[in-house]
Amino acid sequence: MTSAQQRVEIVVRTIAETAVENERYFGDLDSVVGDGDFGYSLARGFEKLLEGWDDLDRSTPGMFLKKAGMVITSRIGGTSGPIWGTAFMRAGMAAGDATDLDGDQVVAMFRAAAEGIKARGQSDLGDKTLLDALIPFTDRLEQELRSGADGAAALAAAAETARQAAEATLGMVAKRGRASYTGERSRGSVDAGAMAVAVITDRVSKAWETQGASS
Repeated sequence: MTSAQQRVEIVVRTIAETAVENERYFGDLDSVVGDGDFGYSLARGFEKLLEGWDDLDRSTPGMFLKKAGMVITSRIGGTSGPIWGTAFMRAGMAAGDATDLDGDQVVAMFRAAAEGIKARGQSDLGDKTLLDALIPFTDRLEQELRSGADGAAALAAAAETARQAAEATLGMVAKRGRASYTGERSRGSVDAGAMAVAVITDRVSKAWETQGASS
């Protein structure tokens, strides 16, 4: 197994475990102006991914991500499955057949994931969705890597940016999803998807620091 494969697995497993562990928190966030099923749906889908973990195709990091995305799409209920599954599949497509991944490729994978979410959810930056944390995270990650920061430092800085961006959704009006039905009432609460990205990227950053650097 290549170091790139090991690191991709660390990231994906951390995402899955964080989604499961934060089921109630993410659900509570969603229940403020949504239907409250976000945490439940995410947790059940990622549980299925973890259950079939050993059976996923590991021929390349890209293939691993695409197969993970297919499980997520089919197992997460509501709109979250297609959106999160598309993100994983698009990231896998961006990785291609590469067995090693550099910083530019990783950034391209996150960009591809965001573009997939935009297309699937017909949403964009400023619509009060997970994109409002994911895109700033990716921008900061690219900035840090290009300035010469190592992976752990770049991820830590990008995760902090994601947290700030998620908190900034407090002042936004939702334009997509169930929350959009509440109009101005959606202002004053953070977006559940954006905060999920913040929580997850923080956990990924910590996992990378303790596990990824030695892989």
